[in-house]
Amino acid sequence: MTSRRVTATPDTEKVRQFPDVPPEEMTAFRHVNYPAYPASLSLHFGNQETTVITSELAAGLRETESYEGILFPDLLVAFGVDPKADTARNGYLIPEQGKPPDFVLEVASKTTARNDETDKRDAYAAMGVGEYWRFDPTGGQQYQAPLAGDRLAGNVYEPIAIHQIEEGRYWGHSDALGLALSWEEGTLRFWDPASRSYLPTFEDERATRLAEASARQAADARADAADARADAEAQARLAAETEVHRLGEELRGRQTA
Repeated sequence: MTSRRVTATPDTEKVRQFPDVPPEEMTAFRHVNYPAYPASLSLHFGNQETTVITSELAAGLRETESYEGILFPDLLVAFGVDPKADTARNGYLIPEQGKPPDFVLEVASKTTARNDETDKRDAYAAMGVGEYWRFDPTGGQQYQAPLAGDRLAGNVYEPIAIHQIEEGRYWGHSDALGLALSWEEGTLRFWDPASRSYLPTFEDERATRLAEASARQAADARADAADARADAEAQARLAAETEVHRLGEELRGRQTA
């Protein structure tokens, strides 16, 4: 998953930037950005100084300020490159980075689905992108399958095996990421075979924080209850000792009367 690092960050004062993503290409939010996969993948891989993980930014083989000859992957991962160049360029210029992206993924939409499976697939192969994945949240109503992946062999893509675990669950292994991509009832997940767990999403992290806060509150409540019981027991002991002392004084008074 690693390659040599390119350190020739372009001068932001002079660099020609790629254009921003056109509206019809903005399909990643619900299934890539809101789950926080760019951040989750960045934390998983580390090496943020040499890893580019972006969503809906341009990628191409040449400098251009137009949309001609560039693509806007819903998710792009490249190892052993220069993230500063990616930021300055507002996209991923392959000759500048010294290598194609290792992984790209597209999410199906009504306007882009057919192109994703035909012309865009050919374009990614021509760019030399190592793996090209497609995720269809509708389960195959827009793409030909809920989940599909291709791995570059020479200059052409060969399909990656997709396995059906059960109804509503499909997965395939990404050699580029060392992870399994999974279609789970219309939701994209990344499975780490090493830890045997999914990469956490924003909702996973939120649920964990809420569970931890709830556990702390429960622990605090138990501690408060224990303190209250201890105080009550101390008060009861004091009252009992006071009563014993009173009775002793009363008895001694009777004996000396």
